[in-house]
Amino acid sequence: MYQGQFITYLLIRWIVITTAILLAAVILPGIHVESLAAALAAAAILGIINTFMRPVLLILTLPLTVLTLGLFAFIINALMLLLTAAFVPGFKIDGFGWAFLGALIISVISWIANRFITKTDQQNRPRGGRHPDYIDLEQGDDGKWR
Repeated sequence: MYQGQFITYLLIRWIVITTAILLAAVILPGIHVESLAAALAAAAILGIINTFMRPVLLILTLPLTVLTLGLFAFIINALMLLLTAAFVPGFKIDGFGWAFLGALIISVISWIANRFITKTDQQNRPRGGRHPDYIDLEQGDDGKWR
């Protein structure tokens, strides 16, 4: 992936998270976003927090996450959203319950959007649209595979 493509990918992800935060604020009365700038800042801070803190917390709480069959990961997401609200002026959450529901909405929207956003470069694919991880063998007239 080229640098320009990576930046485009990051910008698209930033827009998706911003849209998810705004949508969560529209749906849930306990999440308040005062402006588009606040939503953009919240998306940026949430992305940074999720990049650096979330993996560490997931590893530290792995036994609890396994014990709850993965449900504790939703609590970590809610805590990350509350932490984001503490850093971003104009982005407020009324309590943990609203943060939990907001994180759930943001996660679902992000997951759906990620199904349509790809990191691969369409021009680098081999001819015929074949997947680069597979070797296509053909059997010759003599019965040998090539």
